[in-house]
Amino acid sequence: MRFKSLKVNEIFYSIQGESSFAGWPCIFVRLTGCNLRCSYCDTQYAYDEGRDASIDDVLREVAGFRCSLVEITGGEPLRQEDTPTLIRKLLDKGYRVLMETNGSFDISVVDPRCIRIVDVKLPGSGEEHRNYWNNLNVLSGRDELKFVIGGRNDYEYARQVLRRLEREISVKVVVNFSPLYGNLAPQLLTEWILEDQLAVRLNLQLHKIIWPPDRRGV
Repeated sequence: MRFKSLKVNEIFYSIQGESSFAGWPCIFVRLTGCNLRCSYCDTQYAYDEGRDASIDDVLREVAGFRCSLVEITGGEPLRQEDTPTLIRKLLDKGYRVLMETNGSFDISVVDPRCIRIVDVKLPGSGEEHRNYWNNLNVLSGRDELKFVIGGRNDYEYARQVLRRLEREISVKVVVNFSPLYGNLAPQLLTEWILEDQLAVRLNLQLHKIIWPPDRRGV
């Protein structure tokens, strides 16, 4: 049997900064490696930096914190084939598990008990052509979508995706609109959302408000 292992960039305990879970204490498992190079990436250190660890090693480190919420992030967690196994084992141990993915991989390989937070890449990222659109068809009611919006062009693209969701997708999911930090004022995005009466959630990065925006491990 093949030894199951992961390349781990960091494991830390902090406040969840995004999604509908924002504000809750959370254990973060950041995995190494990403197949995309978004123009605004704030975790470039996770492209290559990391250490090899078995799934059991990761489970032991997670158990060292008194917290039941875990997020698997990156980099891009689904770039590593053993990520779904880690998620399943965490779920089996009673953790509530979030996975944040860049949306370019098939999320159906992940246990549906996991809350899958799927980025939809917009033109400002430079990677909108990498969206794996079939993911929209496998979303469950517990999953979430995230759009990082850098300007009006991104916003209009995101609205087009919302219209597609309304037409084609029966399941209702939380949709997060995130203003690109330092690029789009939250007030302006809020005004656009209210003007168009969109049923979306304004998603601010709390960790960048609480701590310096370039601080790692938070």
